[in-house]
Amino acid sequence: MQSTKKLLSITNLKKYFPVAKAKLFQKEQLYVRANEDISIDIYEGETVGVVGESGCGKSTLGRVLLQLYPQTAGTTMYYGATLDSTTPKYVIDTLNHLDSYKAKLNKAREYAAALDKKVDEVGEENADFYLLQERNLARCEEQTCLKHIVTILGGFFAKDEGGKGRELMVKVYNENVQRNKLLEKRVDLSAEYELCEENGETQKIGGLKAKLDELDAQIAAYDKSAAACQKELDGLRARNANDPEFAKYEAMRDSGIDLARLEYSEMRLLRKDLQIIFQDPYSSLNPRMTIGQIIEEGLLTHNYYRPGSKQMKEYVLETMDLCGLQDYMVHRYPHQFSGGQRQRVAIARALAVKPKFIVCDECVSALDVSIQSQIINLLQELKEKQNLTYMFISHDLSVVRYISDRICVMYLGNIVELAPAETIFKDPRHPYTVALLSSIPTTDPDSLSKERILLEGNIPSPIRPPSGCKFHTRCYMACDKCKRVPPPLQEIEPGHFLACHFPERKLDEEGNYLFELPKMERKSSRRTNEKAE
Repeated sequence: MQSTKKLLSITNLKKYFPVAKAKLFQKEQLYVRANEDISIDIYEGETVGVVGESGCGKSTLGRVLLQLYPQTAGTTMYYGATLDSTTPKYVIDTLNHLDSYKAKLNKAREYAAALDKKVDEVGEENADFYLLQERNLARCEEQTCLKHIVTILGGFFAKDEGGKGRELMVKVYNENVQRNKLLEKRVDLSAEYELCEENGETQKIGGLKAKLDELDAQIAAYDKSAAACQKELDGLRARNANDPEFAKYEAMRDSGIDLARLEYSEMRLLRKDLQIIFQDPYSSLNPRMTIGQIIEEGLLTHNYYRPGSKQMKEYVLETMDLCGLQDYMVHRYPHQFSGGQRQRVAIARALAVKPKFIVCDECVSALDVSIQSQIINLLQELKEKQNLTYMFISHDLSVVRYISDRICVMYLGNIVELAPAETIFKDPRHPYTVALLSSIPTTDPDSLSKERILLEGNIPSPIRPPSGCKFHTRCYMACDKCKRVPPPLQEIEPGHFLACHFPERKLDEEGNYLFELPKMERKSSRRTNEKAE
């Protein structure tokens, strides 16, 4: 049964890459719209497969979620850690500079309203492409500014008499900051204590034990103080709970961590939770480091073990064994391994820091079929043993079907269909999904006799995408409405999301098309040439 606990929540995510101006006096700034209005929740322990043609924004999405690329707009909330345990600086900054945040929100609202007025004057259908792009970005900025405040303040954004609620929140934050500093100190002291025990340095053990006990007492004191402030804060919230406006904003309060608002040093601390396996296992490994050093690097960076300690060496060998690598390989360099072995090293490196979420960015596409199956089986085994969560990016639908719990189909930066894996294959609703499924190679005699859907033309430019539905230029079911109105991503059945004006079934129970294909696009998938016969 799929977990109902969210690990990541992405809302209205946009990623635009600016394009260099072709002319000296060019006024408009063009963008490659790699990701457009992406909204998806990822749950603990599941694998979300992401498929689509090359250039649809799959890899960009994975990198933006990990903040390897800064996002242009939208929010990416992470629930694998708490605000109390991480105490990001944006929380206290919002509380201490609330007036400036409200001013920014008002400015964004005014700008969005002005652009809405311009669009209304000419009509949505006749509006200039750049005007619509600017209006959409302005709306996103307004929503983001509101979320930046409300996710932290909650109902106190609407009603906070005398600023008492904000004052208590500042106290809780400061107490947690001091507690977390002591916890970091305790980690280093505990590692030193373990090393002394390992080396039999009995003279130092007593002094270190006393320091650890003192730190524990101080940590407990900060915990008690923070708990008292939190209790008073909860009581204040309860007294205001019946105010409708207070309740409205209180429901928007979010305990997750907004990854896009973290500073570099703060995001670096969360890297151990959020890892990536790259497509090319050779270029992603440092050729000057041995396999052991590559796996150790993350452990040293995040202070899991002391350099050269016996525990670290044992853990590295244990991780290698888990990923199908022999002990004698620890001192070898990447060029001494095959492609499949190098990918196992990349998996071991990601796995060593005990992550909660891993982006598998086409991690088997560069391998031959026999090695692909080994790596996929390894990923499945590791997922079950360590309760990992994957985003598995691939253009191979047969691979994605095997490993994924849910499948997300992307086209030109947008999600066009999202559903459980079996639903995507048995009941695809988007014409693009149906076309992708019809192109899967098969040896089934019944499937060989069926018609294939050939998508004519190339993917449109992500700089100047088509108006309305982006897929209408290649769609065999497009109508005038598709050319004018972009379809929103809506839930047509429980767990089945679709962005199409025609949500009806596309295939019957036997897998036959429930629509008529244009004659120009009909083609049998049989390899036999009837004329030659």
